[in-house]
Amino acid sequence: MRDRFEPMNRHALWKDVPSVDWNSWTWQQQNRVRTVEELEKLFVLSESERSAVAATLDEFRMAITPYYASLIDPMREDCPIRMQAVPVAKEMEVLPSEYVDPLGEDPRMPVPGLIHKYPDRALLYATHHCPVYCRHCTRKRIVSNPETAPPWSQLQAAFDYIRRTPEIRDVLVSGGDPLSLSDERLEAIFRELRSIPHVEILRLSTRNLVTLPQRVTPNLVRRLRPYLPIYVQTHFNHPRECTQEAYDAAALFADAGFVINNQMVLLKDLNDRVEIVQDLNFKLLQMRIQPYYIHHCDMAQGIGHFRTKIDDGIALLEKLRGWNSGLAIPHYVVDLSPGGGKVALVPNYVEHREGGQWTFRNYRGEKYHLEEPAEASRLTPVE
Repeated sequence: MRDRFEPMNRHALWKDVPSVDWNSWTWQQQNRVRTVEELEKLFVLSESERSAVAATLDEFRMAITPYYASLIDPMREDCPIRMQAVPVAKEMEVLPSEYVDPLGEDPRMPVPGLIHKYPDRALLYATHHCPVYCRHCTRKRIVSNPETAPPWSQLQAAFDYIRRTPEIRDVLVSGGDPLSLSDERLEAIFRELRSIPHVEILRLSTRNLVTLPQRVTPNLVRRLRPYLPIYVQTHFNHPRECTQEAYDAAALFADAGFVINNQMVLLKDLNDRVEIVQDLNFKLLQMRIQPYYIHHCDMAQGIGHFRTKIDDGIALLEKLRGWNSGLAIPHYVVDLSPGGGKVALVPNYVEHREGGQWTFRNYRGEKYHLEEPAEASRLTPVE
């Protein structure tokens, strides 16, 4: 299986960097590409990109790790890595239907930095930093803003709220990217959460597997392993991101007992073709990462150029079903703005219904009939 994953080839700009530095996540963070001048050493910029880097600096800054920048095809403006990492002029176009806070998180913070939107789940905002600031980010309002970094006292207030709210069974540690924190800080966060008796599920939301796989180290895994089960929620969007380095990082988590799920965002002209999603999902399964969600692109400001039509997402899902293993078929979800929560969309396979007589269409378009028994049980409403 491993020979299907190509090692990432460094860009010539970093060819002389010693391996000990290149494989250090702190070196990668410290040497991120942040300016037009640095970008121009990698490839020829379009006018849209050149103007957008400066124009978006105050709203949503740019940062790209040398690792992720080396995945960019310098000859293609439509390279899927470049599209996710480099600003374009369309980011300045804000549609009337878009939101600063598309998921309605800010009004649902009972204490700063803790989002309690669903009855049994809460999201802990652990940091504002990310190795790469993805241009389709749904939290542009706070990510990359140094003023939003939560101090420990704020985190402690969040822990206290969770302790006195027994309905919360599931906590997602998110950001920014929590793996931007030190091993010690991460261990302290998970230790606190695991000490709360009614918290049964812990999740870690990170894109470091994609943008900075060097961050997943044996020491990190060793420190977090005592607090298993921990579900790692990651975010591969394109098979080009599935390198040997990413495979090895995922293996460190998987070998230690972490469960890894992927949440792909459906992005126009980047991954909105069935063959791309098929390739991605089968690569993920080889990496022991479960394809979990396909997210319809959120209604955040300035990312309208990434959005597909919902009908296109449903059609893509229909082309996956039946032709691929069920393991390789995620849920297609829309997170309703502002703050309505996720709804799952599926193709309609019901052709006709009359009483207990059903007619279905399968993935080949063939029709099948089903007759329900007269005394079929009905679900009793939960009071």
